[in-house]
Amino acid sequence: MARSLYEWLWQHEFWLPPGITWEDMQESEDTRYPQPRDLLLSIPFALILVIIRCAFERAIALPLSTKLGVRDKQRPKAQPNPVLETFYGTCRKNPEEGELLSLAKQCDLPVRKVEKWFRRRRNMDRPSLSKKFSEACWRFTFYVISFFTGLAVLYDKPWLWDHRECWTGYPQQPLQLSLFWYYMLELSFYWSLVFTLPFDVKRKDFKEQIIHHAATIFLISFSYCANYIRIGTLVMVIHDASDCFLEPTKIFNYMKWKKTCDSLFMIFSAVFLISRLVIYPYTVLYNTYYYSMEIFQPFFGYYFVNVLLIILQLLHVFWSCLIIHMVYKFILQGTMEKDMRSDTEESDKDEERDKIREKEKNGITYFSNVTSNGYIQRNGSEPLNNRAHLNNGHAKER
Repeated sequence: MARSLYEWLWQHEFWLPPGITWEDMQESEDTRYPQPRDLLLSIPFALILVIIRCAFERAIALPLSTKLGVRDKQRPKAQPNPVLETFYGTCRKNPEEGELLSLAKQCDLPVRKVEKWFRRRRNMDRPSLSKKFSEACWRFTFYVISFFTGLAVLYDKPWLWDHRECWTGYPQQPLQLSLFWYYMLELSFYWSLVFTLPFDVKRKDFKEQIIHHAATIFLISFSYCANYIRIGTLVMVIHDASDCFLEPTKIFNYMKWKKTCDSLFMIFSAVFLISRLVIYPYTVLYNTYYYSMEIFQPFFGYYFVNVLLIILQLLHVFWSCLIIHMVYKFILQGTMEKDMRSDTEESDKDEERDKIREKEKNGITYFSNVTSNGYIQRNGSEPLNNRAHLNNGHAKER
């Protein structure tokens, strides 16, 4: 069954232009073509990248964060409580009002203390600023290396300057060694991101990150197997260009260098919008949709790869709208929004909301104490009556 499915999936009518079969793609001593089995090498390479990343973050990024003044906040720890810890680990991290009341009864604690315990427990799980800084340093280092590696590999390639050359001789385009290693570098990096997802900073777009990594791995793998190597290298270089500016923007944000962060974000926005909304449509979409038709007639693989590239462009438009909105806010307000490309975790907002709620409750309690006593306390004198308000708003006789 598996063999029949494999043979059906890789019919030459699906993936090769009319008149070309897999026999025409046989390797020789002088000519090598992409083979699906080559992609298996990306797994051990990804594990090597994970090891390099761990060493980089521990030996370089963390000491650098200390020297640059990145300080982690001292967060109070939640007191050990088996009942609340069990609920936190098995049910939810942010219980609803009814669940808070039930837990308060089980633990014989006031509801406010249960709320405080969950807030502190969530804060304990929040990633530290130094961890965010280290991750951004690693990604910045890789994107810079990858981008300039791509430029070095493609600089002397004719299809970088004349896009019609992407299809000259297709699909019988021999695989050059430099292109093979460039593909392995990119594919191994995204596999390494998948391997480290459980340990990386979990942002509020965690599910979207998984989808993005899976789609990227699929696109790189498919373009390699179908020998869309030339167009694939252009796509990777275009994407790495803007990422080289995004990560240092995060780094300076963690360092609280506000002006530098704002300036880099504006540069990143310009590079992103130009590369994804101008260069990518012309260099990639127009190239695959029109120029390829000068070489061969449409077939299934042609439509399939164009659909994938158009979906990628739709994602570019989506992210561009968010970036344009942030730039618009920046121009009007003169300051960058706190939540930059989903870099602020949801628990940050939870803590702020809880603090505001606590201040409001304290303010109401104080106001109630003053009005119930019937006078404004002066000079630190004690109240004359014997009534005081508890946190939950009920009065109790002393």
